[in-house]
Amino acid sequence: MTMYTARPIAAEVLKDLRTTDDAGRAPSAITDDEGGAPLRCCLRHSEPGERIALVSYAPLRRWASETGAEPGPYDEQGPVFIHAEECAGPQGDGLAFTNAHRVLRRYSAEGHILGGRLVEEGFGDEDLRKAFDDPSVALVHVRAVEYGCFYYEVRRA
Repeated sequence: MTMYTARPIAAEVLKDLRTTDDAGRAPSAITDDEGGAPLRCCLRHSEPGERIALVSYAPLRRWASETGAEPGPYDEQGPVFIHAEECAGPQGDGLAFTNAHRVLRRYSAEGHILGGRLVEEGFGDEDLRKAFDDPSVALVHVRAVEYGCFYYEVRRA
């Protein structure tokens, strides 16, 4: 049984990001001729011909506004791909983008980094169970190894 679910960027946040991103810029939509961009709105790779936008997103800031946390200097923003227009969201309830090594970065309820761990291609519930073994871990970010880019967040079920 899956104890953890990938959480895409929430629909109401996507609506904001499609107008003004977290860096205060208006997004610029493009037609993705090649496909393969990791879409954080529906947790799949883009297909050739889809309209996408690269926007600046502050995942911890958005979570903190929801929970009252004060992440301080851990509040960062970075680039994420989203559909330029509203989409149907994820089509499954499992983990996404597990096709490469990833970093599981753990955060406290205050929004402070508690550490990270490199996981192998095909990571799953067991890796997340280990990430949440510490009861002070409130959420986990799945991130790219190469650039540290945010893919999605995971919370306890």
